[in-house]
Amino acid sequence: MGEAVGQVLAFAVGVVASPLAVVAIVVMLATPRGKVNGPAFVIGWMLGLAIVGAVLLAFSGGLDLGDGGDPSTRSSYIKLALGVLLVGAGVRRVRGRIKSGGEEELPGWLKTLDDFNAVKSVGLAAVLAGINPKNLVLIAGAAMAISQSGADSSGEAVALAVFVLVGSLGVLIPLGIYFLMRDRADVLLGNLRSWMTRENATIIGLICFVIGAKLVGDAISGLS
Repeated sequence: MGEAVGQVLAFAVGVVASPLAVVAIVVMLATPRGKVNGPAFVIGWMLGLAIVGAVLLAFSGGLDLGDGGDPSTRSSYIKLALGVLLVGAGVRRVRGRIKSGGEEELPGWLKTLDDFNAVKSVGLAAVLAGINPKNLVLIAGAAMAISQSGADSSGEAVALAVFVLVGSLGVLIPLGIYFLMRDRADVLLGNLRSWMTRENATIIGLICFVIGAKLVGDAISGLS
């Protein structure tokens, strides 16, 4: 179980670095329904990670990926493909930021969050967590790592739960600031939103590149 938990941490940190989700919850907390929609958003985020993670983990279990000490050739090729996808995505994001001079237009739906209720907040967060391409690749990588660890069913469940919890820190921290630091929350969350908006492409690009390079390295080691 310990090996499984250790293997997923890098992927979970990559999920934490989701600037758009952080900006979304910060904007949501500033709306009249923030006290309800903010927690709903966090619940949706965790559900998205958990459901997609469980599906991919079950799928990985049927692929004969080997174990941590002896990964199969299939596993190495899948890691290579995931790594190349992440490295390519990272390079594109950083190049796009350079070409745009650092200005990145945020999605228009951020302006509609005033009209959201709890159900819409849960749905939006679940989509951002489990279906966006960057997170989907990271969840797939985590599922593979858990499957290869050799842990039993309870160990796999614990590893997935740790992945979901750590991967949710990016939205849990703003929620905690909102409820625990009410007098200073507006300033702190405003600064966080500005920084995340400004550095969105750079953060995602670097995370994709680093984790992608790790997957490529693991794949090459497994194939050699």
